[in-house]
Order: sequence, then C-alpha cells, then structure tokens
Amino acid sequence: MTTSPTTRPPLPAIQLRVPTDEDAHAWHRLFDDTDVMEFLGGPAELSAYEEFTARQRMHDARLGHCLWTLLDGEGEVIGFTGAQPWPAKMAWGPVGRIEIGWRLGRAAWGKGYAYAAALATVERLRGLGVEGVCAVIDVRNVRSTAVAERLGMTPGEEFAAPGGRRTRLYELTLS
Repeated sequence: MTTSPTTRPPLPAIQLRVPTDEDAHAWHRLFDDTDVMEFLGGPAELSAYEEFTARQRMHDARLGHCLWTLLDGEGEVIGFTGAQPWPAKMAWGPVGRIEIGWRLGRAAWGKGYAYAAALATVERLRGLGVEGVCAVIDVRNVRSTAVAERLGMTPGEEFAAPGGRRTRLYELTLS
C-alpha cells in the first residue's frame, strides 16, 4: 500500500507513565546529547533529572498531570511528554499557564512519537478539564514547531528567553 501526500502512516504505539526514580537515569542517558539539548541549554547532570522526575511525580499527585515518561510500544523509555505548570519563579514566559512539552532521545526522532505523545497528552488533559495549553519553542527548533502546528496550536508572541534565545509561544484551546 502506498501513502498519498494527504494520508499519514498510523501513529506509533506509545505508553505514558508517571516518572520513576529509574527514569531519571534513563532521561539523563537519552538527553546527554548536544543535538537533543541544542535548544535547551545543553546536557544536564543526573542530579537535575533526579529533581525533575521528583517534581513531576508531585505535579501528577497534585494535578493529575505531569511530564510523563514516554515509552515505545516495546516498553523502552524514549523520552517524556506531558504538561506542567509554567514555574511561577520564572521571570519570563507564560507564568500561570499549563505548558505542554515533549523531549525524545535522538533514536526516536522522525518516527511520529512526539506527535503521538503530544496528542495523547492533549486527550488526557481534556479529560481532566484543562481548558488550554501553551508551548514555548525556540524559533530555530523546526521539529518541535512542526509538532505544535500538527496539534493545531496557534503561534503567538515571540520573546527572549534567558541567554537571549528567541522563543515563540504556541497556544491551544482544549475546551
């Protein structure tokens, strides 16, 4: 069977779960790559992922959503996706809003996982009654921009992130 330009191949099988302590190690391994972290300030230490996974567990317990660990159809960790509140302590960005996001290890790029995961996140958030989400994407990040656009997110204002990076806000109404 051939695929025409108007039809897309089926979405890959994915699973989402609340991050575990072990996921901090998996995320560190997957994201210890300058290409993966090109628009996010570069690779981070394991301790950053230990704190990050703990914070996500807290978000899930309190809000019913977080940045979940993303697994492929075989149950292998390939990254994360989900939504979290934009930190109030940040002096920039959409403070007080729910930010949707995704990050995948390089081996998972180009296979439809980011879109499948973001779509699953949107459906979970709708089920929780979340009215809308946003994404803050580096203007040079064509992969994440494509996922946001495929989700139907609307581009909004452009602003400078710390370090002078240019970012764009994308928004999606869920209700």
